[in-house]
Amino acid sequence: MMFGKSCQVMVKPTGSVCNLDCKYCFYLEKEKLYPDRKNHYKMSEETLELFIRQQIAAQDIDEVIFAWQGGEPTLMGIPFYRKAVEFQQRYCGGKTIVNTFQTNGILINDDWATFFREHDFLVGVSIDGDAALHDEWRVTRSGKPTHEKVENAVRCLAQHDVEFNTLTVVNRTNMHHPVQVYRYLKSIGSRYMQFIPLVERCGENGLAQPQDKHIAMTPWSVDSLQFGQFLNAVFDIWIREDIGDIGIQLFEQTLAAWCGLPPQVCVFAPTCGSAFAMEMNGDVYNCDHFVYPQFKLGNIHQKTLRQMNQGEQNRQFGSDKQHSV
Repeated sequence: MMFGKSCQVMVKPTGSVCNLDCKYCFYLEKEKLYPDRKNHYKMSEETLELFIRQQIAAQDIDEVIFAWQGGEPTLMGIPFYRKAVEFQQRYCGGKTIVNTFQTNGILINDDWATFFREHDFLVGVSIDGDAALHDEWRVTRSGKPTHEKVENAVRCLAQHDVEFNTLTVVNRTNMHHPVQVYRYLKSIGSRYMQFIPLVERCGENGLAQPQDKHIAMTPWSVDSLQFGQFLNAVFDIWIREDIGDIGIQLFEQTLAAWCGLPPQVCVFAPTCGSAFAMEMNGDVYNCDHFVYPQFKLGNIHQKTLRQMNQGEQNRQFGSDKQHSV
């Protein structure tokens, strides 16, 4: 990998703040990093503008991707993203702008869908299967189910011709029902699916640090064999019925690697160091899965994204994946 080239940033304008209380969510643990977050969780317009300018300037290619995530990014409201689009158009300098948006779907309505369609946002919807599987883990802060609202969100996006895909967390419940999960996602119109394994380790004071590999996984996690069995079952259906019509990220990336093509997703790359995470105040971390103090690269108000991308800490982090993991 050529360190210091273009980087991607997963930006979390609300930090870890969310309107759900999913039982397996590791973001809730990150609230400890910013104790005052519940009172001051929204990204300022100043930070937004600075980030957009720096993200565009940091790219050595003609396409600039903005990945809006959370927490729950819809909590910022539509005006925030209208301002983001305005800044993108102001500073793009002829580059193509792409916006992706990962949401739990709870607040999606006609206004959101109209905005997404107007500005060609690609929307990812988090959904773990049908109601029985989804509502086991993905609940409101009062413990109420959320599946019906998420289904309504998917229906609303489809009615407005918004391009969407699905993100499914494979956990100790739905891992036993791969066929059921796949057929359900297909039935709601998902034409591109992402499956990610739930792997968390829990120490005495919360989630374990990345280096604490000796600590046992949480009861809701899946191991490599279980995740593999889930994927095998999905693959057997997909290869017979839907190859060419439905995309599954993991299968496409595996095929690309087999054909000798460079990986398009960071987890499949031999090294890291090009996919950052940014909090609502401008703090930047090496990776979304390494939002811990020792992996903080800096803050965009004191250091540019390009400087962080080219810095020694990022180079070391990137090479560690290949040489010390």
